[in-house]
Amino acid sequence: MRFKTIEWRDGKVFLIDQRRLPLEETYVECSDYKQVADAIRNMTVRGAPAIGVAAAMGYALGALGVDVKSFDEFRRKMEGIARTLLETRPTAVNLKWAIDRMTRALETGRELPLSELKIRLKQEAIAIYEEDIAVCRRIGQHGAELVQDSQTILTHCNAGALATAGQGTALGILYTARDRGKRFEVFVDETRPFLQGARLTAWELLRTGIPVTLITDGMAGTFMRQRKIQSVLVGADRVAANGDVANKIGTYPLAVLAREHDIPFYVAAPRSTIDLNTPTGAEIPIEERAADEVANV
Repeated sequence: MRFKTIEWRDGKVFLIDQRRLPLEETYVECSDYKQVADAIRNMTVRGAPAIGVAAAMGYALGALGVDVKSFDEFRRKMEGIARTLLETRPTAVNLKWAIDRMTRALETGRELPLSELKIRLKQEAIAIYEEDIAVCRRIGQHGAELVQDSQTILTHCNAGALATAGQGTALGILYTARDRGKRFEVFVDETRPFLQGARLTAWELLRTGIPVTLITDGMAGTFMRQRKIQSVLVGADRVAANGDVANKIGTYPLAVLAREHDIPFYVAAPRSTIDLNTPTGAEIPIEERAADEVANV
């Protein structure tokens, strides 16, 4: 890919600014957890796995900035940092999963000197980052078998390298299939409010040389009827215990259309996106963005 969506370097977190793509490739430097929280909230970083990694790194940054003497004081400060990060984005369960994991690392290290505990939390955040890269690779390896030569695959929103620490979930499958010599085309929906399909997914695919065609959301049904789409491949923000999936708005009608036209519909997501505490999709909190974001794209 030749770019990193998120990176811990020199005691700071660096994020590619997804709001400026595809016209400008710039990075945001975060030196404290509040800046990371802002970056998650304003969608400098987005995509469920990437949000989880960013939250873990934000938690670790917050720990480095805490100056207290006792573990109990340190834990109280970290509870406040965790709340700030948890309040940024409601739908992607990876965020809570990452904060819960960081909190467990905090508790298991309670007997360590605080200086060592801070290092332990940084190591945990980096471990989450590295594991996401590995998980994306495994998703690609398993999912590449689903991609056939000469297919046209429809994807919705962005589930590529920009949405993860690695090569992506849904797009990671396409990248692995391409590396195995398979030849196919991709249709990309434009999506709202930030045009993730048009601005991010199309940008990623063009960089890798995969043939891509941008379509409006309303065109998918016609292409399916004409048999110009052979499968649909998307990512997920959260998967409920019964298998219901929450993803970018517009995913549901695509699933209905795919079923009507007998087209396979695949969801690619890491285990951290599965929320066994949420029984069905009806209980998944759905994020609503400000109206002016649509107008300002």
